[in-house]
Amino acid sequence: MYTSNRQRGVSLVELVMFIVIVSVALAAILLVMNTATRGSADPLVRKQALAIAESLLEEVELMPFTICDPDDGMAASAYLPSDCGTVAPVVGAEGMGAEAGETRYSATAPFDNVNDYNGFAMNAGTGGIVDISGTPISAALDGYSAIVTVVAQALGGIAAADSLLIIVSVTGPDGVPVVVDGMRTRHAPRTLP
Repeated sequence: MYTSNRQRGVSLVELVMFIVIVSVALAAILLVMNTATRGSADPLVRKQALAIAESLLEEVELMPFTICDPDDGMAASAYLPSDCGTVAPVVGAEGMGAEAGETRYSATAPFDNVNDYNGFAMNAGTGGIVDISGTPISAALDGYSAIVTVVAQALGGIAAADSLLIIVSVTGPDGVPVVVDGMRTRHAPRTLP
């Protein structure tokens, strides 16, 4: 009788190949983790920029949008711009009469209409994002900038004269802009009596 005395196990070549394959896979996993860790601050910057943009859009959308300037005594009852006691507002801050010098930060002549915000900007490095009183919210927001654009745009069956598109763009320290937009329509009066 003949018996085989063969040993079973792993040869040196097989062991070296296993170590090489595992090392390559481990290096690839570590490279992916390193890339993810390096970019992990980016979502925070984008979330902050989105929060700023949404807050500023909400501020603008909550402003009055009437045929006459809200300070005009005829604002609640005017149906046409010619019904206004003063000049009807146009897109952009008014620059004449009692409305001259309106700013977002003024206690005596603040923005009082959606139109006033057209072209409004807060710039990085010059205080960054500030509240409605002009006070910087946080030194961490100094690297952010924001700009608001207001344009007349028709919405469905609503004429462009009665509907505004508000676009808020906020750019963070990473240089990537976050843009949000919303529509504001004129609430009342809507039709002639």
